[in-house]
Amino acid sequence: MKRIVGILGGTFDPIHYGHLRMAADVRAGLGLAEIRLIPAGDPPHRAPPVASGADRLAMTALGCAEFEGLTADGREVARTGPSYTLATLESIHGEEPGRPLALLIGSDAFAALDAWYHWERLFTLTHFVVVERPGAPLDSAALSPSLRVQWERRLTTDPARLARQMAGSIIRQTITPQPISASELRATLALGDAGLTQVRGLLPRSVVAYIKRKQLYRAQTG
Repeated sequence: MKRIVGILGGTFDPIHYGHLRMAADVRAGLGLAEIRLIPAGDPPHRAPPVASGADRLAMTALGCAEFEGLTADGREVARTGPSYTLATLESIHGEEPGRPLALLIGSDAFAALDAWYHWERLFTLTHFVVVERPGAPLDSAALSPSLRVQWERRLTTDPARLARQMAGSIIRQTITPQPISASELRATLALGDAGLTQVRGLLPRSVVAYIKRKQLYRAQTG
């Protein structure tokens, strides 16, 4: 398993312990070599981020520094156009063609995978680690027929299969819940210095310091 690279995408606006501890849990649970956190440059399925790509990448790097085996990857921020996962995985394979990839994805996001750009091709590029909360497994009956076929065909309970094959498997991984919301963090940070005090413990101190130094997320006045 040490040669497998985990991939976690997101806006990371800002990065917080929900993202970081989830990645660390999955890495430890599956014995992955590393997990790369990749901030989206132009996310195609959600509203544009509030902070710039450069700031979100910098905060992600600061957050990853607290956790062994987590690294920040800026390829989507550097790339123009929509941040399609397909292009990101193809780019990584172009650099490291012999390493299996494992894409971390929440169960809610996986249930909507068939709305992603060329979603069926993703199974030729990566394994999927479906991240679930305790007691809340993904309901395969709620998947679309085409996605349910892939689920039933590819689901495995054998983590070693991820190392034996380059791509195409789905494995479930239960993690410790981290009920932290980036949108709630941004609303709190809009309060200025008072907000910075309230978010302590929810994101790394180095990230809080960066937000304060760059005056990010503050409400516009005047």
